[in-house]
Amino acid sequence: MVNSLERRLRPTVFSPIYNKPREGRGFSLKELEEAGISPNIAKRLKIPIDRRRKSSHKENVEKLKEILALSKMD
Repeated sequence: MVNSLERRLRPTVFSPIYNKPREGRGFSLKELEEAGISPNIAKRLKIPIDRRRKSSHKENVEKLKEILALSKMD
């Protein structure tokens, strides 16, 4: 079973067919870039990356910024 932290690390993506939000596989490189996180740092923080995704969603960028802020507190 996936714990709550890992579940929170999943991005929200939109289904291309039904245009409904669903849980994605990983964050796009564009979202990581907008949040100021390099792919190497994302790997160290165990943030899932989906290199196939090209889109960027504001709510995912905000999630990444929150994760980065929490990691800097530790």
